[in-house]
Amino acid sequence: MTAIDFRTAPEHYRHWQLSIEGSIATLGLDVDADGGLAPGYELKLNSYDLGVDIELNDVIQRLRFEHPEVHAVIITSAKERVFCAGANIGMLRTASHAHKVNFCKFTNETRLALEDASAHSGQRYLCAINGPCAGGGYELALAADHLILLDDGASAVSLPEIPLLAVLPGTGGLTRLVDKRSVRRDRADFFCTVEEGVRGKRALDWRLVDAVVPRSKWQEGVAARAAEMAATSDRPADAAGIALSPLERTINSERIEYSHVGCVLDRDLRAAHITVRAPANAPPSDLAAIHSAGAAFWPLAVARELEDLIFHLRFNENQIGTWVMRTAGDSALVAATAAALAAHADDWLVREITLYLKRTLKRLDLSARSIFAFIEPGSCFTGTLLELALAADRSYMLDGAFEGDNRAPATIAMTSANNGLYPMANGLSRLQSRFLGDAEALTGAEKEIGRQLDAQEAEALGLVTFAPDDIDWEDETRIALEERAAFSPDALTGMEASLRFAGPETMESKIFSRLTAWQNWIFQRPNAVGETGTLNLYGSGKRPEFDKERV
Repeated sequence: MTAIDFRTAPEHYRHWQLSIEGSIATLGLDVDADGGLAPGYELKLNSYDLGVDIELNDVIQRLRFEHPEVHAVIITSAKERVFCAGANIGMLRTASHAHKVNFCKFTNETRLALEDASAHSGQRYLCAINGPCAGGGYELALAADHLILLDDGASAVSLPEIPLLAVLPGTGGLTRLVDKRSVRRDRADFFCTVEEGVRGKRALDWRLVDAVVPRSKWQEGVAARAAEMAATSDRPADAAGIALSPLERTINSERIEYSHVGCVLDRDLRAAHITVRAPANAPPSDLAAIHSAGAAFWPLAVARELEDLIFHLRFNENQIGTWVMRTAGDSALVAATAAALAAHADDWLVREITLYLKRTLKRLDLSARSIFAFIEPGSCFTGTLLELALAADRSYMLDGAFEGDNRAPATIAMTSANNGLYPMANGLSRLQSRFLGDAEALTGAEKEIGRQLDAQEAEALGLVTFAPDDIDWEDETRIALEERAAFSPDALTGMEASLRFAGPETMESKIFSRLTAWQNWIFQRPNAVGETGTLNLYGSGKRPEFDKERV
């Protein structure tokens, strides 16, 4: 199977049209029916597969970094008489179970990145629904701040997965209905069980959309609302954006290499050994120099490279079940770069870089892989890079040095970046999640911010799991990886997802912890994927045969 490549750019888009006029951008969905990521299905009626969402993810990032002048974004259909039919049924029918689940997760993350832009970047989203809008199409609309529905008697919104496909809306639709839009539960129940959906005044009265506009006033109404949203933005009107230049990487059967991130695959242990390298030089001396560095600025480059590696490993290496995080380089340079970001936190570009790091670290949390951190001499688990260890399911820190190694023993260091700059999906920092219910331990750790901690200190503070010496290091880490490779991947995924997000629930954590878990299960049930299940019979004219037992 050909590896899926997540790198793209506007000149390569097949499914989205981007136009910018002043402070308003328009994203027109114009899916190429013959442009599916894999053979065997057509992307009819603006339905989408992973390839469509790869482009959407890319353009959301580019709007944030390359177009600071854009304050509002209109998402609409560039086709006549249809907005979006949702995820392509042929794709779902032919895709592997792993691909379907990873597809739902990537799509969820893309919708959340859109909401993150609205909430934190001053780039507000409006969805102009100019045709039937079903399933994943409506879920895309739900991610926007404001929904306008064309009142033409044909345009409607629907979540028809239950009556049509015997599955669930896979990208947060149910959660956004009640948590984000406060749709009444009884109305949501009815809405989710009718194939034809809801249109016009009822859609407005039930809070399924924010406005309905007749065709005669459509263009004027959409433009006026977009202008109102743009006026609320704090993004600069006259700043120059930075180009997100193509990511350079090399891949062979055992190794993936970027400028600052490397990965070596151990197929016997089903492990990926990932190393994130510190910057080689001091950070730019002032804000102008940060802007001049652009996509080459170390924090932004690392965020992009690590994100791309996560995508690659999720989709193209699903036999690799454990990711081992390491760092290498000068901790002082990592700390200096973090200080440079903190000193210019109010700048639009620095804000975007920080938010990108936050989203990338969340992708790590949400990956269905075991994550270990190995902290050895030469490591630089400081500040932002310490988040890699705090995100791990277990961390091992060498107490002392290896025999014959003249490098200083490993240390770790917290900075202000670890104190809430990169919240998890549950809304808490990784330190807060780690010490949930133990205020004394959290306070004790926070008192050590800014200090280099050796292995014994880190273990005593609860910042690492184990601190073996050089005699035990090889055996303990080897046994940990061998043990992980021997367990059921399904059981591990369930355990890790249950343990990682302690504390309060948010809309975001509900979407991932509940919806994708049930979607995972339902997509394996015969009612959906069996010989007489909905996905196999969809479009054939035959009715599915359901096992009616409730389990």
